[in-house]
Amino acid sequence: MSAERPIWTPTPLRMADANLTRFMAFVRARGVAAGDFDQLWRWSVACPAEFWTALWDFTEVIGDRGAGPVLTDGDRMPGARWFADARLSFAENLLRLSGAEPAIVFCNERGDRREISWDTLRAEVARIADGLRAAGVVPGDRVAGFMPNLPEAVIAMLATASVGATWSSCSPDFGLQGVMDRFGQIAPRVLFTADGYVYAGRRHDSIGRIAGVVARIESIARVVVVPYAQPAPDLSPLPNAVAFGEFGRAGASPDPLRLPFDHPLYIMYSSGTTGVPKCIVHGAGGTLLQHLKEHQLHTDVKPGDRLFFFTTCGWMMWNWLASGLASGATLVLYEGSPFHPDEGVLWRMAADEGVTIFGTSPKYLGALEKSGYRPAERVSLARLRTVLSTGSPLAPEQFDFVRGAIGTDVQLASISGGTDIISCFALGNPLLPVYRGELQCRGLGMKVEVWDEDGRSVTGEKGELVCTAPFPSMPVGFWNDADGAKYHAAYFERFPGVWQHGDYAVLTPRGGLVILGRSDAVLNPGGVRIGTAEIYRQVELLEEVVDSIVIGQDWEDDVRVVLFVRLRDGLVLDEALQGKIRERIRTSTTPRHVPARIVQVDDIPRTISGKVVELAVRNVVHGRPVRNTDALANPQALEQFRDRPELRS
Repeated sequence: MSAERPIWTPTPLRMADANLTRFMAFVRARGVAAGDFDQLWRWSVACPAEFWTALWDFTEVIGDRGAGPVLTDGDRMPGARWFADARLSFAENLLRLSGAEPAIVFCNERGDRREISWDTLRAEVARIADGLRAAGVVPGDRVAGFMPNLPEAVIAMLATASVGATWSSCSPDFGLQGVMDRFGQIAPRVLFTADGYVYAGRRHDSIGRIAGVVARIESIARVVVVPYAQPAPDLSPLPNAVAFGEFGRAGASPDPLRLPFDHPLYIMYSSGTTGVPKCIVHGAGGTLLQHLKEHQLHTDVKPGDRLFFFTTCGWMMWNWLASGLASGATLVLYEGSPFHPDEGVLWRMAADEGVTIFGTSPKYLGALEKSGYRPAERVSLARLRTVLSTGSPLAPEQFDFVRGAIGTDVQLASISGGTDIISCFALGNPLLPVYRGELQCRGLGMKVEVWDEDGRSVTGEKGELVCTAPFPSMPVGFWNDADGAKYHAAYFERFPGVWQHGDYAVLTPRGGLVILGRSDAVLNPGGVRIGTAEIYRQVELLEEVVDSIVIGQDWEDDVRVVLFVRLRDGLVLDEALQGKIRERIRTSTTPRHVPARIVQVDDIPRTISGKVVELAVRNVVHGRPVRNTDALANPQALEQFRDRPELRS
């Protein structure tokens, strides 16, 4: 299939019904020339104050916008300030609906299912907020969640926002040190948790780790426990613990606080694979506006949609998913393994629940393809109209898989951004065609460019993904970074006044983006820069290869490419398979991409959110320390890369 032919094109009916079409008419009525998306995007970055004001009005943000300027110091990055006089409540905006219809549907790998109506959600948030106030929580305090992906996590987050405190969460598969590296920095006053979790048929107890956390973080005055892994857990090892159902008064009044636009809402964490994680503070208003834009305009979320993303509470896509409530969507939460009891579990859920927007990752799609499971042949996905993918670059061939195995009329939107901005730089678009391997467009209001080594904007060439103008969801700052030095070093050191995101990418002539991997993991043999995704997308098409990781090894005053592969059970990396791998890479890319060494390993190290860790592997190969292995789902896998005889010659 030609890369110049789209694999999906929106129908006239879908385009006419899109929120984005209504928004273009909305701004045209205000005198904006917005005949097509390209014109709209150019206006949104040329006139940011007008764009974000129009978005506020179009999405009917609940709050007082204030009489002051929308954008102050718009030529400073960092330093720009948005909606300085505005007052709003994040929780109030997410809880704008009422009634008996479901706000949340919860399913898990055991076959359990729960529905929570809008009325029940509002009442539960009010009850937990009352409990937080009684525990002495005030605006600016931190509340932490060490939680499975349960409805109670959403409720606790919204209650935290209601009282003006700041929510921070991580998933229950973190070890004690991983939790301490995160929550130990921010000193939470209340900890929400569960007694344990279930994954791939095994029950994991959390009480012991929670007791360890509470013993080490003196600020925790109250522990609120959801009974989940067992009906009546023993809470005696936890001082000041109470069951979730007994926290707060039933019938309490919601009374959400309206606070300044940039009041801290979330503390998110960098991956932490090269040191203690950075604590990234995000404001309520910027998060709300960005998510409303991305949901309604780019993803076409409408009231009554069933919005699902396979995520844990430790990945920013959980926060992104939760914001779907502000657009009237029903959240579909899943807890457990996506392959237990079999590879069809998520798709049966999607069919049964009428999921309209299904979010996942390239890693999951690749594993699904290799399993041989084709959802469209096994279940009815009549309501499904969009598949979202993020977490790593999506190979062109995976676009083909989604089209063939899930549905030709389903839009595949590969999206890319990060925890750093709790949102996206590039997204889908209900009005544009989808091309293999490409993210459809840059986000509205995001002045995204690709720059070469000399800081020149380029099209059709590889370079650094940057954003050259401020946007509302930039972090408020980093925790414990009073002078902003860590914040500045993270994004603005290389190109002063310009956000360098750390992605290696290509901006296509039609305005799409191709992400080639992390720029700090770029390979540089003989001075030629190669994105790691360029190699992954070829290797992992081979049926023999289950997973892979590629690094640059310092060698003879240069860098050579080293590829590690995990093969299917029972296979051995012999000369014939090495030749097949090299030939696949050579014929599909260039001779420069061909690895100098290919090495078989039993496992590929990944973060708990599923991302490969090239820098950690590179450090091990070069005999350098890996400072924080607790951020990894499988830290033991790193030992396979130490002192490999294949890498000594």
